[in-house]
Amino acid sequence: MENGSVVTSFILIQYTEFEDHRYLYFTGFLLLFILMLLTNVIVIIVIYIERCLHEPMYFFVCNLAVNGFYGTVSLLPSVLVNLMSHTYEISLTACLLQIFCVHTYGSVEFSILAVMGYDRYVAICHPLHYHQLMSHRKLCTLIALSWIYPCILFGLYFRLTVQRTFCDRIMEKMYCINFAVVPLSCSETSFQSKIGFVVTFFVVVPQLLMILFSYAQILRICLSASKESQTKALQTCTPHLLSVINYSVGCLFEVFQSRFNMSHVPYKARIFLSLYILIFPPVFNPVIYGISIQAIRVQIFKPFNTWKNKLTPLQVMRK
Repeated sequence: MENGSVVTSFILIQYTEFEDHRYLYFTGFLLLFILMLLTNVIVIIVIYIERCLHEPMYFFVCNLAVNGFYGTVSLLPSVLVNLMSHTYEISLTACLLQIFCVHTYGSVEFSILAVMGYDRYVAICHPLHYHQLMSHRKLCTLIALSWIYPCILFGLYFRLTVQRTFCDRIMEKMYCINFAVVPLSCSETSFQSKIGFVVTFFVVVPQLLMILFSYAQILRICLSASKESQTKALQTCTPHLLSVINYSVGCLFEVFQSRFNMSHVPYKARIFLSLYILIFPPVFNPVIYGISIQAIRVQIFKPFNTWKNKLTPLQVMRK
């Protein structure tokens, strides 16, 4: 196969839908970008600084926030630049880099959610042996695997895309994604599609089985437990379940868009659906964990409470 490429850049034509109100959309995406960065960075810093949060569950939440930060930086700066551009052009190198980042973000997200499900299973089904079963060494192994396994798996498949030459440069997306880029190549793509199915299977199925197994065991324990224990288990699992559901909804939107005819859906709605998986989990996860987990919520609002307590005596003296 040739080393060079006929096409050296792609045109992301979905941006033409935003031309009439580009400044409004730019402002919206900029505020969203700031919100995503701020919420994830706050969670990372709080868990890193506060020693009382140096527990397996919080380290997993921290990794989820790190991956959210990674996904945010992979997408939104490019979106902001293209919204203010009149060519909507992205270089081949930048496009390939974005493909790798976006796909590894999605794969790592699901892997982290899977090991978090296992962590909840151990905490609820084996509470007396939790620290033994979730030792520091096992914690590091699970975190490393949740990053390394999907990155290596997709990286091996991604080599097939990197080695391709491209003859068409018009892409009906707002960002580069593998299934949209491969059909633009000069050669036949059926072999790579089959390999892609195998890679998707190994990225999705083991993690899905881990989540299903974890919650099947949690449900089994809860059915024979007291009302108080059931309530506590529900409170423990709710943030994780919401994150899994939110991520799964984004995946379903992307699958429907890539595999089925969506011409009956309004074009801007399709654009929104394609962005869901890359925008909503990074915004939703730090907010839901920061609000629902008391230990994190207390530490986040601790500086504000301290400031308020210092301010109150001064206000009393003035009166």
